[in-house]
Amino acid sequence: MNLFNQQGTIFLFLLSGTFLLLSLKKPCKSISPASQHQTWYKGAIIRGDSTQKKMSIVFTGDEFADGTGHILSTLKEHGIRVSFFFTGRFYNNPDFRENIQQIKKQGHFLGAHSDQHLLYCDWTNRDSLLVTKNEFTTDLQENYKKMKGFDIKKQDAQFFIPPYEWYNDTIAVWTKEMDLQLINFTPGTISHADYTTPLDKNYRSSEEIFKSITRYEEKDENGLNGFILLMHIGTDPNRTDKFYKRLDDLLVMLKNKEYQPVAINKLLYMD
Repeated sequence: MNLFNQQGTIFLFLLSGTFLLLSLKKPCKSISPASQHQTWYKGAIIRGDSTQKKMSIVFTGDEFADGTGHILSTLKEHGIRVSFFFTGRFYNNPDFRENIQQIKKQGHFLGAHSDQHLLYCDWTNRDSLLVTKNEFTTDLQENYKKMKGFDIKKQDAQFFIPPYEWYNDTIAVWTKEMDLQLINFTPGTISHADYTTPLDKNYRSSEEIFKSITRYEEKDENGLNGFILLMHIGTDPNRTDKFYKRLDDLLVMLKNKEYQPVAINKLLYMD
């Protein structure tokens, strides 16, 4: 065998070995920003594929966790997986540790909601930032550090819901630079008002909230397809009319309408 053939054989051997290693490597999940059926707003995904009868229920949490037991038992009864987005304060609260462990054990998605529940931008002037890039980045990194205590890896929790569900284009860009994807609830219902108390001028009862969901489902041409429905895992004790107690009614309604509730990563990842 001459030198050329020897080199050619070695090259082919190395090349075939490379292909073998690549074929054995487990492919990474990828977010699907190219889907023409998703809805985006200011750099965040606010709705999944509107042509599929899949939707996601997401719970956020910061100070309160009183609904955990009821929510988890109801989800287990229906065999449904949902998503939970917590602040670093929530993950770091020793009173909530067992709740988080239960959520993880049942196989639900766990994500970030900022460390200290910062308000990123002005309520009346959305383009006016109230945090610097360094403050934003440091805070979110702290959130993920606390998640590590529950063996939740950043690569398994790429989706991030902003605190107060309030953000702008700059926040979306900064999130992307951290290899994360900003998401938010789908507008159209008042499910996110389940935290309000009778003392608030914007108070909404659980019946009002439930009716807003059923009305939207009936009137929107795509129903709840791809919908991201946001609720809270706990609320102020002054709110005795807890909407999470209507979770069974909600899941029954979704089943009767033939929707498939899935965790957020199943709604937004490409297969």
